[in-house]
Amino acid sequence: MKLVRFQVQGRTACGILNGEEVTEIEGDFFGPLKTLSPGHARASVKLLAPCSPSKVIAVGLNYRDHARELELPVPETPIIFLKPPTTIIGPGDIIRYPGTSSQVDYEAELGIVIKGRVKDIRPEEARRHILGYTCANDVTARDLQKKDGQWTRAKSFDTFCPVGPWIETDLEPDDLLVESYLNGGRRQSSRTSQFIFRADHLVSFISQIMTLYPGDLIITGTPAGIGPMEPGDEIEVRIEGIGSLKNVVK
Repeated sequence: MKLVRFQVQGRTACGILNGEEVTEIEGDFFGPLKTLSPGHARASVKLLAPCSPSKVIAVGLNYRDHARELELPVPETPIIFLKPPTTIIGPGDIIRYPGTSSQVDYEAELGIVIKGRVKDIRPEEARRHILGYTCANDVTARDLQKKDGQWTRAKSFDTFCPVGPWIETDLEPDDLLVESYLNGGRRQSSRTSQFIFRADHLVSFISQIMTLYPGDLIITGTPAGIGPMEPGDEIEVRIEGIGSLKNVVK
């Protein structure tokens, strides 16, 4: 099932995408999915970021191939950091290139959307607390990351977390193809089987540190092949079983 947030007739709503039709639901995704009628033609709505998180928890260095690329040791525990909700944009929205940076990079990532309030759970409990999965791009001002030595400024500019185009609820996350395409040319290609810490472990680990709330987003790390974008570029994240997220840099 593909869950979408969208704008239609000047308002924001949630729904279920079925082919070329969006069936609107009452309220949001975190209670019973009560459908409304009639539906909307997909072409008549604007898709938004499919979640509106209280926080974005990002995972660094979570692919074995990316660790090899950077010549860094495999971490013993997940490396996590936060991106503010103001980084979130949706499919087709513009990534704004900040004037204080001279190198802005793409990072294709699998996103995990949390279904309910979660605290102190075991990995084997994680699946029932996951609403579904989406495409994400952990946009990074790489020069500022290197300059600062810590990652907050480099990861936190407005528009630096494109998400979408929907949340796929029926998906096994442990062996998915994750790719990025810059202006149509493939730049990243790996599988989530390369994860150092799998999705269930990440949800559990993070829940031991902070309370997760409905709609919170965990982005799970990027594979090898990260690189810079320039104004005018189109960046696309493709994930097997989910779909394609495209944004333009300006």
